[in-house]
Amino acid sequence: MPKPDDHVLFDAVRRDADAYRAVVLALALFAFWWLLLAIFHFFPMLDIAATAAFFKSAACPEGMPEGVVCGDFPYRLDGLFVFLRKVLFYAPSAAAVVVVIALIMALQHHGATYEPQKVRRYGLSLIAFFLGPYVLVNLLLKSFSGRPRPHQTDLFGGELPFMPAGSFSGQCENNCSFISGEAAGAGWLICLIPLLPQRLRLVMAPGIIAVSVVTPALRFSFGGHYLSDVMLGWLSSPVVFLLVVAVFEIARLRKNAV
Repeated sequence: MPKPDDHVLFDAVRRDADAYRAVVLALALFAFWWLLLAIFHFFPMLDIAATAAFFKSAACPEGMPEGVVCGDFPYRLDGLFVFLRKVLFYAPSAAAVVVVIALIMALQHHGATYEPQKVRRYGLSLIAFFLGPYVLVNLLLKSFSGRPRPHQTDLFGGELPFMPAGSFSGQCENNCSFISGEAAGAGWLICLIPLLPQRLRLVMAPGIIAVSVVTPALRFSFGGHYLSDVMLGWLSSPVVFLLVVAVFEIARLRKNAV
């Protein structure tokens, strides 16, 4: 029969193993993000060909200069898809409000009913939401990347030159294409699945995954972002989430070692 102290030791070993696993997974996913960026940067035709599949060219009005491309992205003109995109746009924010409420309710418990692991998960998920989709994507990358959106480029009916992913020399001045904020928010939704009670995961996970995938797909098909923007945007949130968890676990290990 194991002694009570043995259970404490086993729990500590398990938590340490989880900490190292979180660090390794975070670094691996971070490296994969940079690998994807390198592929799209050095092979820009991937973005151009993927976007061209959703662009419908049209005859230009009389008097337009020769060589100008005219046309549009049909999906962004469809009322049903526009409505669906507007609904999905608010899904991450609504989910964040639910997590905040859950965190407040969890903090109201004390003593035997207090669950520190639950509080930690809620807190880390909100920190990742703030640092990922909000700070990293919308405040930094989209403001300073300079990459024009597909419908802004001369390849797809716009006026600005195309720029590959990861290039910060484009002529977009604000709210630019690299990377997709909506895709980043949708990627964060995936990180919430482990927070669900076990009995609800099989029920709610398919819907969360569907919203998480459809949201960036719509932005891509609308000509609002390139394939690289939505893929890297979506992946950025799991990367940030795992890095936040890894930093927290490293801090915990160092505190325990003192």
